[in-house]
Amino acid sequence: MSADSSSSASSTARPDGAAPRIGLVLGAGGVAGGAFHAGVLAALEESLGWDPRRADVIVGTSAGSITGATLRAGLSATDLLRRAQDRPLSAEGARLLRGLGAYAPPPSRSSPRERGPHRARGDIAATLARAVARPFSARPFALFAGLMPEGTIGTEFISESLATLHPSGWTGEPLWICAVRQRDGRLVVFGRDQEPAVADAVAASCAIPSFFRPVVIDGEPYIDGGVHSPTNADVLGRDDDTELVIISSPMSHAGSIRRAGVNPVRRWSRVLLDAEAFRLRRRGVHVVAFQPTDEDMAGMGANAMDPRRRAAIARQARASTLRRLERADTRDRLEPLLAAAAARQ
Repeated sequence: MSADSSSSASSTARPDGAAPRIGLVLGAGGVAGGAFHAGVLAALEESLGWDPRRADVIVGTSAGSITGATLRAGLSATDLLRRAQDRPLSAEGARLLRGLGAYAPPPSRSSPRERGPHRARGDIAATLARAVARPFSARPFALFAGLMPEGTIGTEFISESLATLHPSGWTGEPLWICAVRQRDGRLVVFGRDQEPAVADAVAASCAIPSFFRPVVIDGEPYIDGGVHSPTNADVLGRDDDTELVIISSPMSHAGSIRRAGVNPVRRWSRVLLDAEAFRLRRRGVHVVAFQPTDEDMAGMGANAMDPRRRAAIARQARASTLRRLERADTRDRLEPLLAAAAARQ
């Protein structure tokens, strides 16, 4: 069963009459991923009247951590879309982002082959020894990513912006930021497992191996949470009573997983997402995932860090999501749950 599938929402009424709890998962995907999120979320609000800021818990990985933290700071989905398209924000959005200024693209390496220092041999040996001693404690790719040469670009442009949006630290509304501990490849969920500065947590989640330098928090270096999974959706649904999970997954793809012509990264991201959705459904959670269509992928291109495509990606993602939301099966799954959640707010 694909991540787009779900059982009917008609069975979601709780015995105690309480409204369902909704989780919002925002996946990795670089600059293109952030633009994709903006289009998806704006379409959800426009079509169904659901404000993504009201999600009971937001899970963000890499680019999704920036979007999630921005939502929790109070920026609307409509203003996320406007910012992705470099259009004027609402008065509320302009006040919120007054200290940030115009969108600034991420720094680039002076050379595509530029790399930082390799990890020390002793650190590599210790990591491999831990992997042998506890072979299932981390995913192989996450371990491998932690052994790669470190990047040369700092994440200050991320942390400085987020510090402006979150000057008082974590809000009372759950925001879970996924990163990977470099020394052993373990997934850490900031905001749930520990609460460093929000800005540092987001920067750690975005620290792409061999591109950005790891982010050190309490003496531990962390790297991009996407090396564990581009979505990490199944951190929900265990002890948090989440009943519906809405996923925006820029790195996977819609349609058949066996379809030819889809690049290996997207195919692997889809495999992981389907597995996470299966585990959520096994816990009784309803799952609806929004993934790039063929038209979306064509506009996203091969370079996820290219800022010049932001407006076109966001516009196309909004259009494809609106088309998806016109389908009766999608509306039947989402409308009752979102309406019940909105009534509780």
